[in-house]
Amino acid sequence: MYPRHTSRRAAGIATVLAATLALAACGTATGGAVGEPETPSEPVDLRMTVWTADETQLALFDEIADAYIAENSDLVSSVTFETIPFEDYTTSLTTQLAGGNAPDLAWILESYAPEFVSSGALADLRPVLEGTEGYALDDLLPSSLALWEDGEGLYAYPFSNSPFAMFVNTDQIEAAGQPDPADLVESGEWTFDAARDISAATAAETGKEGLVVRDFDYQIWENLATVWGGWGATPWNEDGTQCTFTEPEMVEAMTWFHDAVFTDDALPGPGTTADFFAGDAAMTVTQISRASSLDDSFGWDVVPLPAGPVGQQNVIGQAGIGVFTAAENPDVAADFLAYFTDSTNAEKLAAYFPPPRQSLLNADTLAEANPKLDGDQLQEVVVDGVQRAVTKPAHRNFAQLEQTVRAELDALWTADADVEAVLADTCAAAQPLLEE
Repeated sequence: MYPRHTSRRAAGIATVLAATLALAACGTATGGAVGEPETPSEPVDLRMTVWTADETQLALFDEIADAYIAENSDLVSSVTFETIPFEDYTTSLTTQLAGGNAPDLAWILESYAPEFVSSGALADLRPVLEGTEGYALDDLLPSSLALWEDGEGLYAYPFSNSPFAMFVNTDQIEAAGQPDPADLVESGEWTFDAARDISAATAAETGKEGLVVRDFDYQIWENLATVWGGWGATPWNEDGTQCTFTEPEMVEAMTWFHDAVFTDDALPGPGTTADFFAGDAAMTVTQISRASSLDDSFGWDVVPLPAGPVGQQNVIGQAGIGVFTAAENPDVAADFLAYFTDSTNAEKLAAYFPPPRQSLLNADTLAEANPKLDGDQLQEVVVDGVQRAVTKPAHRNFAQLEQTVRAELDALWTADADVEAVLADTCAAAQPLLEE
């Protein structure tokens, strides 16, 4: 069901991350706190890896970096933002680390946060952020910091907190004579069952697809957290030691999803691609940052994720910025990070990356940076979505778990699959990895 190269890439990530952990443990300074930078003999060059190639975003990064250099010319001569394609990002980053070519700073995906944090490869940023005048570390939502903390240490700044939401093609739904999801939100009837029924009916009427969980593609199973959260399901327990794919909540959620695909025709099946933003589907679950892909070719709306049997669960995709102690200038890098993410620059970055700062999480502030969304949409989807959200699955051994779970769930994507049996096999394969 999934390309063989995907499995090899996941195995490569796991191998290199394991090597990185071993290397990090050998350094006496690794994982320590960084402090106020001492003026170097000559200004240094900083390098930060990112996965965006968006020219507008990179231009904003350069603008902030140029302002920092102008104020700190004795510390820094340049800041380079190195783009690594998303699909190869973690592999390439960990290869750099294992090869002794660590960047000074890096974006880190939430799924791998526990592995990076526990490795000791990241510097504790808390002393620098607390000691930076006007930084207001206590303005950051405590929930946004959870993945990046270990004890009293804070090992990355959660720069992007992008909620998942449901985008709706209102033209297609209206033409099919189906209820408006926004009205169902207002009446308290916006549920996964309602979304399934509307999607199936609209797909049957239009000949297009119904509901698409974007970027899932029957491979990236962790994106189904946007669905199973409504059932209160999780892939493993809170401390990551016990597989919970066999718990009743997960069995019920995955049975619902399987039936929605193979019985109700509400979602496209394996091998079928449909781009909501090209008008190919009635609805899609994706991150709010995708709003930039919308144009005026069809009427659209965006609403919160539906509720399941236990209620509505907000989910965010998160990324942090960390400083590597194995880099040449961790103190200077941490000082730049404090500048890059202070309240002034966080407001600028909010145009693309929903911030963790409570003072900026309001519809008025976000509206200035997101002209395609109105105040109600921003309040319901972004402000409320960030403040009451969980992240996608993360684990200290996620690289191996990701490929193992994907391989086991492959048996689920057939019409006659035994859901309970597949999930039991999934736990049998995942449990040893959870115990490592």
